Amino acid sequence: MSLIAEMGQRAMNLGVPLSVHLDITYRCNERCVHCYLDHDDHGEMTTAEIKKLLGELAEAGVFLLTLSGGEIMVRKDFFEILEYARELMFVVKLKTNAILIGPREADRIRDIGVDGIQVSIYSHRPEVHDAVTKVAGSLKRSLDAIRILKSRGLNVSISNVLMKDSAQDYAGVRALATEMGVHSALDPMITPMMDGDRSPLQLNVSATALKEVFRDPAFAVDIKEMSDSPTEMDHVPCSAGHSACYVSPYGDLYPCVSFPLPSGNVRKQRFIDIWNHSEQLNEVRSIRIKDLPNCSACGNVSTCSRCPGLAYMEGNMRGPSTQDCEKSYARTGIESVNLHNKKAAAAAGLVQIRGLGGNSTLVNIQASTAMSEGASA
Repeated sequence: MSLIAEMGQRAMNLGVPLSVHLDITYRCNERCVHCYLDHDDHGEMTTAEIKKLLGELAEAGVFLLTLSGGEIMVRKDFFEILEYARELMFVVKLKTNAILIGPREADRIRDIGVDGIQVSIYSHRPEVHDAVTKVAGSLKRSLDAIRILKSRGLNVSISNVLMKDSAQDYAGVRALATEMGVHSALDPMITPMMDGDRSPLQLNVSATALKEVFRDPAFAVDIKEMSDSPTEMDHVPCSAGHSACYVSPYGDLYPCVSFPLPSGNVRKQRFIDIWNHSEQLNEVRSIRIKDLPNCSACGNVSTCSRCPGLAYMEGNMRGPSTQDCEKSYARTGIESVNLHNKKAAAAAGLVQIRGLGGNSTLVNIQASTAMSEGASA
């Protein structure tokens, strides 16, 4: 076990907020088609408010701090915030599209000192990447920035979100990262917007494409080894709310950026008071794997990367996340309890009608009934 992993486990056991993801703005200079954020400024925290929050995080024992957005560089006080975070001895990671980073900005980031910088790249082809960001020339600008940052000795990585219009490009992005000497990570899931709008999910890759990705040796997982690992039913499903949390530009605190359960606001309460006493966080912390009705009985429980936030956005934080069920199925070829139940429910609404010529048709009784009721209304 690595030192960070050991720290994470101890933080989970002790209830210490080891890691905080802080979005300092939702404003952005790109308009990515899959983005889950509202980019208008509805009154984001001031410089003073963010500095006050950083002080509270340090007092609470936070060690790992991720600064993200929106685009962090659109805030004119970004470097003031970063410098103050480093004065408080946080290990800082940055998430950025990097198109505002040139030699001067890279020098300053190096001088201040950060643990890593993650840059989003959606394709190695400009026409595809720029279509995602809706900014002409954005791929070139991001890649130029990566090379500049890398030349300063900084730890840079590429994040590649897999979506249907760029599904065939993940290998090209990986090759590009290798060429530049940076690590690349593939994210195979699009998430709903934080307001619950699920329209971005239309950009998810097909089940067939997802299976092809998981068959790629570069992303293959030793399924047997994972399956042979016993799953402790008393374990917590995720670190969200246990050793990590997320704070929005407006001071709202959530268990995770992917788990939009409002749990307090740092403009109204001290961070540590929310962390220790929030009813919502305490409910999240009460959940164990054995408390998940479908998942605890599922044969995929030891190989599934179930996200409680995605489950929450589907209506029940104790329920399954269908997106994760589909991802697990693509990886293992084993159908989850949730997917099996959904198929059974869909099949229950179908009857076979055989015509005089011997041809048969499946008809959805519930849909037909609803249509006939609508017609007679």
